[in-house]
Amino acid sequence: MDDCIFCRIVRGEIPSPRLYEDDDLIAIRDIQPVAPVHVLLIPKRHFADLLEQGRAPEGPAVAAAVARALPAVAAAAGLPGGGFRLVTNCGPSAGQTVMHLHHHLIGGRDLGPKLL
Repeated sequence: MDDCIFCRIVRGEIPSPRLYEDDDLIAIRDIQPVAPVHVLLIPKRHFADLLEQGRAPEGPAVAAAVARALPAVAAAAGLPGGGFRLVTNCGPSAGQTVMHLHHHLIGGRDLGPKLL
């Protein structure tokens, strides 16, 4: 998608320091962090949301790539022993503001027992 901000970041058109990158995804710091560590894991392949990814033939492989990258991303973000949340908003009513699938890795402080 030519005008998608995350696609433009993935293509390098918008500079954004990468904490992690492989063939399937990039990880960058969120510009509006909600915790001391707030990293976005962004698949290079454009899916609008989790539902679109789930419907795509390559969707499961992309989901597996995120799971494989998670330990390296957490370590690069300063959370090698865990203590984080991985949040994925699906659709505007769930708080998704960029319609390119991405996951929020949030940590660096006690997050408590509740999501919000």
